[in-house]
Amino acid sequence: MKTRVTELLGIRYPIVQGGLAYLAYSELAAAVSNAGGLGQITAMTLKTKENLTREIHKVKALTSFPFGVNFAVGGQTGTSYEELLEVAITEQVPVVSITGANPAPIIEKLKGTSIKTLVLVSNVRQAQKAEELGADAVMAVGQEAGGHIGRDDLGTMVLIPRVAQAVSIPVLASGGIGNGQGLLAAFALGAEGIEMGTRFIATKECVHAGERYKQAIVEGTERDTIVIKRSLGAPGRVLKSDYTLSIVEREHMGDRYEELQDVISGKANCRYIYENNEKEGFGWAGQVIGLISTIPTVQELFNQMIEEYETARHRVNQISQ
Repeated sequence: MKTRVTELLGIRYPIVQGGLAYLAYSELAAAVSNAGGLGQITAMTLKTKENLTREIHKVKALTSFPFGVNFAVGGQTGTSYEELLEVAITEQVPVVSITGANPAPIIEKLKGTSIKTLVLVSNVRQAQKAEELGADAVMAVGQEAGGHIGRDDLGTMVLIPRVAQAVSIPVLASGGIGNGQGLLAAFALGAEGIEMGTRFIATKECVHAGERYKQAIVEGTERDTIVIKRSLGAPGRVLKSDYTLSIVEREHMGDRYEELQDVISGKANCRYIYENNEKEGFGWAGQVIGLISTIPTVQELFNQMIEEYETARHRVNQISQ
């Protein structure tokens, strides 16, 4: 496939793996890059300069293809964040993606380097701002997605063409995409690539995800997710469970961040995704779980997606004749 995304990132297929906090390590990133997409590791999980440097070296040992480092940061950037970014610059990583924060200081710091920048956005204004700041591409995420989804409740089908019309830089579609049909649909909507998160969790190379987490993704339907933290202004989609339903109930009862901090923390996330403890933790997941029924290798997933893409494209060509 040849789009501005494949040319920009130097990849075979315009498929980008999401940052996946606490899950995006070298094994998964390298597998995605080797299969023809863009794999990523997440700086947020690694926390220290030494850990990030070590993980970047692991990726480089496992693949000769481009990969990215995701910076999922909220609020103001601090010293530790800046130090992690310096590692990415020193190691000359091909791509940096920015989620959950004002991308301005990050993009500014990367100017003059060869590093490409991808910015996650959830509405048109954010996409336009990212372009103004100098981002190389935007990843527009619809409310179907897992993880943090923005405050506007915009679905992928509407958001993608709106963003594609509003900016001149390449757009990747994200949210509700997990197969070849979704890739074709993204192209039809004006995107030039896709970002997937939840689908990559249910793969063999996502070795840090617990089996209960993967099975919940495989066994769940599109109705088995729920949005938490809406009352806190930071809505995020998770697997529906007694634990996450109780969070929503507490929000409805008026609990604020201080009361909810422990139950929505990264530690609570890790208790579920690492330890399979569904009574004391939660897992991010998008509505796309309704389309996921297997746990393949990443290469098998890519092969399947390309086959699905070609079949879907043939069907559309037949209809249009």
